[in-house]
Amino acid sequence: MTSPESLAGRSAHPPIADYAFLSDCESNCLIAPSGAVEWMCLPRHDSPSVFGAILDRAAGSFRLGPHGVRVPAARRYLPGSLMLETTWKTPTGWLIVRDALLMGPWHQVSERSHSHRRTPTDYDAEHCLLRTVKCVSGVVDLAMVCEPMFGYGRREARWTYDGAGYGEAVASCPDLDHDVILRLTTDLRVGLEGRTAGARTRLSQGDTAFVALSWSAVPAPQTWTDAVERMGSTAEYWRQWMNVGVFPDHPWSRYLARSALTLKGLTYAPTGALLAAATTSLPETPRGERNWDYRFSWIRDSTFALWGLYTIGLDREANDFFCFLTEMCDADHDMQIMYGIGGERELPELTLDHLSGYEGARPIRVGNAAYLQRQHDVWGAVLDSVYLHARSRDQVPESLWPVLKRAVEEAAKHWREPDRGIWESRGEPQHFTSSKLMCWVALDRGAKLARLHDEPGFADDWQAVADEIHEDICTHGVDERGVFVQRYGATALDASLLLVPLLRFLPRNDPRVLATVRAIADELTEDGMVLRYRVSETDDGLTGTEGTFTICSFWLVSALVEIGEPAEATALCEKLLSYASPLGLYAEEIDPLTGRQLGNFPQAFTHLALINAITHIIRAEEAAGTFIPTRQRF
Repeated sequence: MTSPESLAGRSAHPPIADYAFLSDCESNCLIAPSGAVEWMCLPRHDSPSVFGAILDRAAGSFRLGPHGVRVPAARRYLPGSLMLETTWKTPTGWLIVRDALLMGPWHQVSERSHSHRRTPTDYDAEHCLLRTVKCVSGVVDLAMVCEPMFGYGRREARWTYDGAGYGEAVASCPDLDHDVILRLTTDLRVGLEGRTAGARTRLSQGDTAFVALSWSAVPAPQTWTDAVERMGSTAEYWRQWMNVGVFPDHPWSRYLARSALTLKGLTYAPTGALLAAATTSLPETPRGERNWDYRFSWIRDSTFALWGLYTIGLDREANDFFCFLTEMCDADHDMQIMYGIGGERELPELTLDHLSGYEGARPIRVGNAAYLQRQHDVWGAVLDSVYLHARSRDQVPESLWPVLKRAVEEAAKHWREPDRGIWESRGEPQHFTSSKLMCWVALDRGAKLARLHDEPGFADDWQAVADEIHEDICTHGVDERGVFVQRYGATALDASLLLVPLLRFLPRNDPRVLATVRAIADELTEDGMVLRYRVSETDDGLTGTEGTFTICSFWLVSALVEIGEPAEATALCEKLLSYASPLGLYAEEIDPLTGRQLGNFPQAFTHLALINAITHIIRAEEAAGTFIPTRQRF
């Protein structure tokens, strides 16, 4: 489609970190600083896009803002919410735009939901992006341009008026298998020109306007008063939700709160699934091929998700994700590493060659072929998740026992075999040390759960296998320096081995733990931030370099605390927090040379690792008596 570069030679795309993320826990959108919605998939997080300008400047966008001004004076989230406020200064006046994906009272009262499998709450998504405008000083020319492109930019929208006036229009694409119908409702006068619905007007101080884009039978706001009330209901939803969380009175608490909100936005409320990220194919390497679709739910995220959510008091989200997890991991199917957010087991991968990509990075992938990979960490992730869940209840649900038993037995059966590893290598299978580590977790946690379930025979048998795996790892997964290595028979380092102390494989003061953490901190970092591995030492089936993985850098913070280096951990954490986006969000990677965020955005795993790292530091401060927190709800 379009060239990734502007005529002036600068990138036509905003930096990844400059996007704002909104969600109603069923769908989400990314809004550029220009006020344009540049990524939105409907009706679910993983549906085809209707606005895809982040991947191609001609793939659809929806801008609302002052005419002729593209850079706002300020942007922020309304405190404790996923509602965006953008302040604009023009030569003649000031304008404030607020954006939200609406939440309101549970609306399915006459019939049951066809998609919800979790217990209904008092609130539900209203399937509407609401944008309100107020001129607070002077005079401002307002412009609205809505140009949806259905099916990842394949087909233009067909706009028609609805009703007698100019305030309502409908966009559809009947010749494409993407059956979303968009309804634009506004108190502006909308004009329809080809694929574009546009409006322009001059606002004076005190004047207001609203634009609502909806895609279901739930009625959109019809008046300014209605729009303000619906914004108020959405704000109240987020306030009530945040009040459930428990956060320490600490200078870094705001990062915990923003991470909590981001994780909530990355859930799919009908099933409880947690997305890895909101986007597809944002590059790990500028103009590179390391571009993946992350709009799915990975089993390996489960341990960190449950640990992080329980830590900050979000038990309901943790329980919903746990229910989704156990639904997927039933005793009648082989356990996969990932699933669709609705529970889909097949996630075929294809490329969208008609799109130019973010700053020219191709291919653009939808679906993810990694669902077919054999990765031996999956059993340990499930067992550790169940252990975390069951430990607080002192029992193992009877319905889960067959699932757990099969997972443990699969780990015991396959742990000696090579696999693709935690990083989903597309090279040849290897004997990755971290995969063996997670098989040990499966047997170790399985034995503990068996004792809790009053099955001493299984407990003894599984503990014996866990001990065998433990000995094998310590024999073949450690080099002559006493450092855990990426794979058997190699000397390459891998950041996944920071999990050795975090998963309690060895005592934190064991010389091998100390040596491994120290080696990764000293040898697998760029400007102090951690790489997954050196691409020159690893056959991952791909070309090019990649940035430092922010997940791994936060793991190093936690590991440094574990080995008794809280000062070094605090310094690194402070540095990592300085790389947060202007709105407090993180992508997958950070370029150590430029500080640019790279990869899909926002990234759940990064925010989970942040929660883990900050919690480690706070607990270290408590133990040292340097910080006495007050538990706060907000």
